[in-house]
Amino acid sequence: MSATTIARQCTLCEAHCGILVTVEDDRVTRIEGNPDDVLSAGYICPKATAMGGLHHDPDRLRTPVRRVGDGFEPIGWDEAFREIGQRLRAIRRAYGPSAIGMYLGNPAAHSSSVIYGGLLRAVLLTRNFYSASSIDQFPQEFVAWRMFGSNVLMPIVDIDRTDRLVILGANPAVSNGSITTMPNAKQRIREVRRRGGKVVVIDPRRTETARLADQHVPVSPGGDVYLLLGMLHVLVTENLCDERAIGTQSTGWAELRALVAEADPERMAGYAGVDADTIRQLAREHAAAPSAVLYARIGVCQQVTGTLTHWLVNTINAVTGNLDRVGGQMFATPPVDAARYAKFLPMGYGAWTDRSGVHKSFRSELPVATLADEILTEGEGRIRAMITYAGNPVLSTPQRGRLGAALDSLDFFVAVDMYITETTRHADIILPPISPLEREDVNILFPLFSVRNNLRYDARVFEPPADGLEDWQIMARMVTEMVPLPARRFTGRALNAVLGQASPVRMATVGVATGPYGVLRRGRKGLSVAKARASAGGIDLGPLEPRLRKLIGTWNRKVRLAPPDFLVAARAVLDEARAGNALTTPVDGYDLKLIGRRHLRSNNSWLHNVPAMVKGRDRCTALMHPADASARGLTDGERVAVTSPTGSIVVPLEISDEIRAGTIAVPHGWGHREPGVGWSVAAALPGANVNLLHDPSLTDTFSGNAAVNNTWVTVTRAPAEAAVPIDVPTVAVTAPQ
Repeated sequence: MSATTIARQCTLCEAHCGILVTVEDDRVTRIEGNPDDVLSAGYICPKATAMGGLHHDPDRLRTPVRRVGDGFEPIGWDEAFREIGQRLRAIRRAYGPSAIGMYLGNPAAHSSSVIYGGLLRAVLLTRNFYSASSIDQFPQEFVAWRMFGSNVLMPIVDIDRTDRLVILGANPAVSNGSITTMPNAKQRIREVRRRGGKVVVIDPRRTETARLADQHVPVSPGGDVYLLLGMLHVLVTENLCDERAIGTQSTGWAELRALVAEADPERMAGYAGVDADTIRQLAREHAAAPSAVLYARIGVCQQVTGTLTHWLVNTINAVTGNLDRVGGQMFATPPVDAARYAKFLPMGYGAWTDRSGVHKSFRSELPVATLADEILTEGEGRIRAMITYAGNPVLSTPQRGRLGAALDSLDFFVAVDMYITETTRHADIILPPISPLEREDVNILFPLFSVRNNLRYDARVFEPPADGLEDWQIMARMVTEMVPLPARRFTGRALNAVLGQASPVRMATVGVATGPYGVLRRGRKGLSVAKARASAGGIDLGPLEPRLRKLIGTWNRKVRLAPPDFLVAARAVLDEARAGNALTTPVDGYDLKLIGRRHLRSNNSWLHNVPAMVKGRDRCTALMHPADASARGLTDGERVAVTSPTGSIVVPLEISDEIRAGTIAVPHGWGHREPGVGWSVAAALPGANVNLLHDPSLTDTFSGNAAVNNTWVTVTRAPAEAAVPIDVPTVAVTAPQ
């Protein structure tokens, strides 16, 4: 059989780089970058080559399975959906709609099938909805809502035209951008410097991105908020702000000036771990650059001050005139312009809480850090059934090691997933979608956050099996199963027929046709999905343009520089620091700050069953500065116990001066040692679950985002009996009877 090559995108991370997939004899024989792709221009990272490995993985489920004892047996689709419907409806009748919880994982957002995940959530009418957003991005959404009137208005870095790029708590050289989709970020960063600009990275670790930069500022973990307050003080007191832009664009200037009056660099330096002269330099150079942008991401999202930090990032960009400006923070004009209308959607902030009354709903969902408690705690409103759509919250969320037992205690659990994972091994029924290479798609989410406006089409590489279902088809069938029985007898068949035809590609076709470039606005010359399908690498729609005035959702169409609740919280942080309780002050018995880190071949727990992605040296290590290792008598490569007030794990030690003294870094997504998991490669290289070390009660003050960065720990030599590492939660697990 002759080889064929199909153009599409790699959908394993937000970058969605264009790839060329060559197939021969029904096997992927080569994956390479597509030089015609309008966004990635031939670039790919090693993860793209894993697309073939995922498709051919013998451990991937090809048919629904049902629990039998400690294992699973195949089951037909119709029988599976029938049982799911019967059991979920019975639980809803007995205990109410919120007795059914739902978790939407990160992989779901990488295809347009996420629309159907949202539809199922709406049909369930449950208050107990959770997503990966409350582990990695809620603070950014919350700040966008409070400053700009819409959670969708998270600004994008105009990296291709900026003169100064300052990166805080992000590593785009590895991630290729997040909430700023920028394939080949390394080259884009180099281009900033090549055209005479400057790149600065603020991070406790000299990351892969920092190695490309002109300057690395090793901030203390948790010190970001003090650093930014100090910078803002310099901008205000030295009259370095663009008051014309502030007056035209914003409100709250006087209140902001008052807040930072006493946050001078000399006071902030000790809390930030950055000297006063450097803080002043950062502020002055940001104001002096022809264009500048400060970009922060997940490293600061995952802190108790995540919202405050992102607010200060946006504020510094705004007061220096770099908001909604070429080379600064901007907003895309995507082919489906959801941001124009998202401001009309209610955020539901505080419309309900978890049963403790502590955590408020935001974006009509609760923080995932509360999930184990909501299942395990007896009483009215307890979750008795779960639906998980992608994701692996047993590994990826902080639950004190209790989530596995919590899932086992459920009356019923159905998972939509390609694998038997640490999470889905607890399910009663697993529904596997077909592989990404068997789907066609037009992603309408990531163009909202791309550094250049574009429309790209994802072609199928393989025809799906006759009995295979896509994610959206699985979710659509579950939607119809949740219709009450009397109505379902009359409407179920019709609803199935309607939903069965409303594929995400068809929805995207309508959205593009009615969008800002579409045929309904521009006639025959307008944009269409058909034109994107016929293109070699998508359609370039040009650079970002200033348009915040059209998008903003505040009542007076002005940016809120000083939301009152943010001011109160920031003053409290300053008062606590003056009282000796700074976020960087050591906790009794614990002397190192734990942060996360990521690798180019890893993407949470997704890729650990693909041999090419896990070959080479062990990557689940504790990275430690030589001075810290020497003080503890530790040597490179030996096994160490990393212990927090919440748990303990054992991992190999990796000694390097690339990390700030007083800090260690351990990647997340590992810990593949649970019995009964279905991925054999990952189980052979298990690593340890770092989320056992994080306290789920520590969350961002406003959004409830899990604060899994800056956990206080100790590191000691592991006892000999721990040569095979064992993850140990320090809190006992008791499942309800």
